Amino acid sequence: MTRCLSRADSGQTLPIYIWLTGILLFAALAFFAFAQAASARNGAQSAADAAALAAAQESRDELAEELGLSIGEGDGWLDWLTGVPPTDAGAARAAADVLAADNDAQVKDLTSTVVNGSPGYKVSIRTNYTVGDSVIPGTETQHAKADATAVIKPRCDMDPSSDPEKVVEFDCDGGESFEIDPEDFEPEDLPDASVLFSVHLAD
Repeated sequence: MTRCLSRADSGQTLPIYIWLTGILLFAALAFFAFAQAASARNGAQSAADAAALAAAQESRDELAEELGLSIGEGDGWLDWLTGVPPTDAGAARAAADVLAADNDAQVKDLTSTVVNGSPGYKVSIRTNYTVGDSVIPGTETQHAKADATAVIKPRCDMDPSSDPEKVVEFDCDGGESFEIDPEDFEPEDLPDASVLFSVHLAD
């Protein structure tokens, strides 16, 4: 025999359906809130990565420029090839600000750092946008934050016994090589900064 639900059974089942539907709806909204937060964090990290790379690349270009100006002005010009960033980080900060703004964020802090012997910059950013409205209280005013560090590494080696007052030969990553004669050098003879130094995010 097929048993039919009585009117009383139906009345008891309806609240359960409503309760389960409410739970499922809340779970869906909570999942959406976590997805919003994850998206905001990803956006913040992308902005931090871009800002840190921009700062390091600007510093790399300055290093190459300072190297070109120092050749022939004494025997200390080889020191610039170690990749030590200029003490004035103003240009690096400006470059980081631009890239952060392009990613709808702002730089909150930029500091010089050294990672495994390689100099670089650590950048902290905050997004201009918030996580957005959700079932989780406070997300409508919460900004995503992220940090990133980019380092500058020399790409060229030379013989440690090289005399900085004579012709110095350099071998660089990728099979490139060049030589510098301090007695016959013009700044435009120097290879591009990207040949001399690599820039990448720290692990």
